[in-house]
Amino acid sequence: MDTGAHEGPAVTVVGIGADGWSGLAGTAQETLAAAEVILGGPRQLDLVAGKVEAELVAWPSPLVPALPGLLAKYAGQRLCALASGDPMFFGLGATLARTVGAEQMHVIPHPSSVTLACARLGWPSEDVEVVSVVGRPVERLRRSVSPGRRILVLSAGAASPALIAAQLTADGFGPSRLTVLEQLGGPGERLYSGTARDWLHPEGDALNVVAVECAAAPGARVLGEVPGLPDDAYAHDGQLTKREVRAVTLAHLAPRPGRTLWDVGAGAGSIAIEWMRAHRSCWAVAVESHPERAQRIRHNAATLGVPALQVVTGRAPAALADLPPPDAVFIGGGLTRDGVLEACVEALPAGGRLVANGVTVESEAALAAARERFGGTLVRLQVARAEPVGGFLGWKPAMPVTIWSCDV
Repeated sequence: MDTGAHEGPAVTVVGIGADGWSGLAGTAQETLAAAEVILGGPRQLDLVAGKVEAELVAWPSPLVPALPGLLAKYAGQRLCALASGDPMFFGLGATLARTVGAEQMHVIPHPSSVTLACARLGWPSEDVEVVSVVGRPVERLRRSVSPGRRILVLSAGAASPALIAAQLTADGFGPSRLTVLEQLGGPGERLYSGTARDWLHPEGDALNVVAVECAAAPGARVLGEVPGLPDDAYAHDGQLTKREVRAVTLAHLAPRPGRTLWDVGAGAGSIAIEWMRAHRSCWAVAVESHPERAQRIRHNAATLGVPALQVVTGRAPAALADLPPPDAVFIGGGLTRDGVLEACVEALPAGGRLVANGVTVESEAALAAARERFGGTLVRLQVARAEPVGGFLGWKPAMPVTIWSCDV
């Protein structure tokens, strides 16, 4: 069968499962049989070896930088690429789409490991959160853990189940039940379970998914989903936007999926961290001039489940020069330094949001001048907390904070 792939899309991406050739639909088998070149990982190529006449080419490492040259090398030939399961679900298809463009590829999907895992466990897939730790820190799982929640973790290999169990136990979720699903859909499929705190299983197959039924131990710290985490959730040296002010500041910043924030003068990184916690596709850069604080931000980000937070050690405005463009900017420190406000405004696209906080007379004056120049709104917020006064309680006011927000 001549599929005409050489006249149509540059590459056809075929999803394949652990069941190999026999598990492929007729269209997928026909497409691979007609291919002249098939790209894939060694394990995937082994699944079709002897079934096709095409040249089998293993992906180079690192993959992404080599993709344009590799595709150019085989341009004009009937080219296929093998991907695990559904190529567009945490898979190769998304990477290829960014490289060659969606219009230059055709995708033939296979059931994903998540689909198969939900079928084996009897879990409604719409109620399950999926977290990938493939090429990513296992700490990102912390963003999703909550009592009663069901999570499927796309494993990075044979060591992942024990790492996940250890982290859950350390975070107070030792009673959580883990089920490891290996080689889903293949002849070597295997499931085994246990609790995180009692996890004694040896390493098994590298191709696995870890199902987590979250359960908290007595006294475990359970954090909320909305901005305004407790102040003691952060390691800090006093340079921290306090909880109530932080919640109001995030409300003014208005995080939305896929948006990027600059947190300038980040202190403990709390604004950037809670921006990223608002949605898994939110991203942020924390800019902090003090190396010890920058290191503390990295620790806080990992502890609170957003280890992908980019931390830049440097002083604004110079440190802002080569950053990815922001959709929103928060200025928590350095507001009175020459050029900082101007650099932030200039970096924002039309419709971008800028929010800045001030507590000193000088920073309040700068905010008033900024409002006069750029428009926006000014809000003054003061919080008082009850503290012991002898045998009674009295209100101890914190320093008032002025918040300026503006759409540029």
